[in-house]
Amino acid sequence: MNVILLRRLERGIRSLTPFVTTLALVLLGTLPLPLPGFATVMPWLTLMAVYYWSIYRPDLLPLVATFLLGLVQDSLSGTPLGLNVSVLLVVQGVVVSQRRFFHGKTFLVEWWGFMLVAPGAALAAWVLVSLYFGVLVAPQPLGIQLLLSIALYPCLAWLFARAQHHLLRST
Repeated sequence: MNVILLRRLERGIRSLTPFVTTLALVLLGTLPLPLPGFATVMPWLTLMAVYYWSIYRPDLLPLVATFLLGLVQDSLSGTPLGLNVSVLLVVQGVVVSQRRFFHGKTFLVEWWGFMLVAPGAALAAWVLVSLYFGVLVAPQPLGIQLLLSIALYPCLAWLFARAQHHLLRST
């Protein structure tokens, strides 16, 4: 009886992998680094995680979890409350609705999809921030952030795939 309970507990903990990895990236992305201006161009790690897990394990990253992750990111990064929440939820909705397209395809198709989704997310974030502050915010930092995110996505996707293979194979 205890073995069955331990297996269920282990499965439950493993099923938190998408949430925990994304939360770790939220925290990493909001660390105050001693590089002037880097915070404004830091790759959008949370977007990459939500995109990946929405394709491969949307069952383990429900909308409520994405809402909480966006709220934590907004709170820690000082962005207008609800900005990342809104963008991440829309991205998750779009990706989940299109995930059948990605199954059985190569990584290049997945990366290409990210190259389509990320600019849309960046544009939405830019519009929302500009509306919030009532001025057109300079788009250059967001453009650099977007390019860094697209360039870094293969590395993070590889790490997510390893986590999925090792931790979620039986979940």
